[in-house]
Amino acid sequence: MITGGYREEIKVKYSEMDYNQALKPFSLLNYLQDIASKNAEDLGFGYSFITPKNIAWFLLKYHMEFEEYPINVENITLKTQPRGYQKLFAYRDFEFWEGDKLLGRIASIWSLVDITSRNLIPINIGLENNPGMPPYEKKEDDLSFEKIKPPAKIDTEKEFEVRYNDIDVNKHANNGNYIIWAFEPLSFEFKSNHKIKTLDMIYKKEIKLGEKLISQVEIQDNTTIHLLKNAETNEELCLIQCRWI
Repeated sequence: MITGGYREEIKVKYSEMDYNQALKPFSLLNYLQDIASKNAEDLGFGYSFITPKNIAWFLLKYHMEFEEYPINVENITLKTQPRGYQKLFAYRDFEFWEGDKLLGRIASIWSLVDITSRNLIPINIGLENNPGMPPYEKKEDDLSFEKIKPPAKIDTEKEFEVRYNDIDVNKHANNGNYIIWAFEPLSFEFKSNHKIKTLDMIYKKEIKLGEKLISQVEIQDNTTIHLLKNAETNEELCLIQCRWI
């Protein structure tokens, strides 16, 4: 459990809830990105530090486990803590709480990327050995990232074009949009009758304004496997596996 680190009290807005008053996955990912950015700024390795160095944070993976997915929850306490780095990768944990009730835990992996060359930069070099990002030490209760295989068959798919409102400060699609594109092909009935239990995301490639992507889904009972790929180059952008209850 996270005992130190950074925490933020969040008042969930109606616009951030879906038809069943569940927290929209897009809103959840935005919460994670925002609190990670704030904590990184406080620790001296956020946007204002890395941008003048022509580098950017790139999210690689999420693993999420929910004891109880936030439904009809008005106030959430979100906690985060950088867990340290191993060579090219930095680790960060999150927890969602409603009062004294743990709703969910999330693990993530990030890298530093040279904006011009797109090469990965060793974390300790990019952050100049900032003590706020120490070497990574594994804990017994750490969450495990699952391996995801691409869909073996396509049950449903949909095509999208990246809009201006989809892009972030780095002029690429915001990572929260990937979950919108991934889940959109699922039927209203499926999404209305299921809630997320576990979620794994692997970000592979960026996509830019005006480019088109295809969202493909394989449905296996209460598990869905999602592949986002560039419609023009066929490159894989993101793999997602979601277990629902």
